[in-house]
Amino acid sequence: MVIAVIALILYLSGFFAPSINVEAVTVSQMYPSQSFTLLNASGYVVAQRKAAVASKVTGRLISLTVEEGSYLKKGQIIGRLENEDVLALEKQAGANLNAARFNLNQAEAELQDATLIYKRNQELLRHGYISQAEYDSGEARYKKAIAMKESAEASVNAAKAALQVAQLNVEYTFIRAPFDGVVLTKSADVGDIVTPIGAAANAKAALVTMADMDSLQVEVDVSESNLRQIRIGQPCEILLDALPDSRFSKAVHMIVPTADRSKASVLVKVRFLDKDKKILPEMSAKVAFLEREVGSQEKKPLTVINSSAIIGRNGKQYVFLIKDGRALETQITTGVSIREMTEVIDGVKSGDKIALKPLNKLRNGSRVKIAEK
Repeated sequence: MVIAVIALILYLSGFFAPSINVEAVTVSQMYPSQSFTLLNASGYVVAQRKAAVASKVTGRLISLTVEEGSYLKKGQIIGRLENEDVLALEKQAGANLNAARFNLNQAEAELQDATLIYKRNQELLRHGYISQAEYDSGEARYKKAIAMKESAEASVNAAKAALQVAQLNVEYTFIRAPFDGVVLTKSADVGDIVTPIGAAANAKAALVTMADMDSLQVEVDVSESNLRQIRIGQPCEILLDALPDSRFSKAVHMIVPTADRSKASVLVKVRFLDKDKKILPEMSAKVAFLEREVGSQEKKPLTVINSSAIIGRNGKQYVFLIKDGRALETQITTGVSIREMTEVIDGVKSGDKIALKPLNKLRNGSRVKIAEK
């Protein structure tokens, strides 16, 4: 008798009934901006200001003070080449300048003495106290002193220029950052021969590659047929594959005025409106071109389900939650509708599986099997 009762209960509960093949969907997260997205495109984060930093002269690298990821300020020393020879030339140029200045001082003193004698001889000649020959000798000395001073001044200027060249040659042995940025790659090590053109065997043309992280933009290819939906300054949202839980505000910065014939597309550059140190060059990105700006209440994701999975009964709404091979009738609280999706405020959570169809064949506790697509 007990066995018969248990069997009846199992039969009525559908234990012996065959599993129903159902099509299931997953409760997911959706951003409100998806409801007013005009176009989606894929691309990459690209630094608009990027440089392969190299030396202007050839030499052996004796110091390298940075590594990948180092943050640099404009003018900061990255590395130094062997420079004993140019330092010696700088000292020699400095000594030559000092000698030229000494010669100039001597020439100025000679000119001052010659000038006094010349002026005095002019008075003496006027009164007949000296001969014309003596006067001519003093005048010649005076003119010679003027020429010697001018020559000494030219020598000083030449020595200054030579010293400036020597100082520049010393400065060229210091490799500095051309702008604020981050080191992306390091191409040389201490002991390597560095040359501006990199033509010599085993010579390195660049020490590091660096990028200005404030110049990061996303570059995407937009089909020519969709270009009419894009405009300069248009609001966008970006999703980076490396940061799936974050969406970044952007705006169209530039529509490059040329098309790619092979792909029938146009390059569009989108700039970031909010910065994040986690954003790195060459990251893959998906850009959503929006119809309007995202409101302050539209920045958080919503939990949504396919509206076709909802059953309405007696003013309440239900879904069949699939759990352990059973369809469990579960009451839900809904919110806004976004196209074919409906927000779920309570009852199920993101990641849950719910039945989509055939809902008319399901009962609470029905055995189900998710149909393979």
